[in-house]
Amino acid sequence: MNVRQLRISRRSVAIATALVGMVSLAIGAHAALNKRSLDAAKAIATEQNSDSARKTSRLALVIGNGHYPDASAPLAQPINDAHGLSAALRGNGFDVDVVEDATRDDMARAIGRLKGKIGPDTVVMLFFGGYGVQVGRESFMIPVDAAIWKEADVRRDGVSVESVLDAMMEQGAKAKLVVLDASRRNPYERRFRSFSHGLAPISPPENTIVLSAATPGKVADDSRGQYSVLVAELLNNLTAQAGAESAFNKTRVAISRASEGEQVPSVSSSLLEDVRIGG
Repeated sequence: MNVRQLRISRRSVAIATALVGMVSLAIGAHAALNKRSLDAAKAIATEQNSDSARKTSRLALVIGNGHYPDASAPLAQPINDAHGLSAALRGNGFDVDVVEDATRDDMARAIGRLKGKIGPDTVVMLFFGGYGVQVGRESFMIPVDAAIWKEADVRRDGVSVESVLDAMMEQGAKAKLVVLDASRRNPYERRFRSFSHGLAPISPPENTIVLSAATPGKVADDSRGQYSVLVAELLNNLTAQAGAESAFNKTRVAISRASEGEQVPSVSSSLLEDVRIGG
């Protein structure tokens, strides 16, 4: 091999080596780019899934109290109401905690569990069926183990609706929905010197709606059906209506008309926009 051929051979090797290096760099860059794109896609998907989970976070605490030792007979409907409403809410994507014949400790623990799940984008519903008592300007849900002989006992043994709403607010709940089927003539009223029937007016905090079985200070009689009048009509409207405000208001109107004004449920709302719960 002469000198000229040797130079050509070395040049060819150099060129080939350079080409191999360039191809390797190109392949490496392409692989890195693909990996970054894949990682970015995964991150976006994770974030979207997380956002979706937050946006669809729906919680409900459903309490049905029927067996009160001080009552002449058990209340059959609150337990049925709790079962029926829980099934409907689960069908609409709610994480439901159901408590039946709850003592004060049971209610406190259930409220604690609820608080632990609430986030900034959570829609929260509270349902209480049983006996309710107003003291001053507050409405109290009465547990089955309450020992009530005077108004001070209600504050000691009852659970204030307003205190539960405050807990939801503290946890940053996006929207609060409250259904109170507790406007019954209760077995404690004869023990008080002065007594106010039904429940007290509830001023809803921001982005809250409250549905009660009767107007403040009034009581409602139980029907003979499987569910109470309030829950039976509410279940119909949760199926037919997409939003809480429309469902609650249609429930109020339907019961008022059917009873010819004898029972007029109360709706108080400070919702900034309607909250989708059914439909």
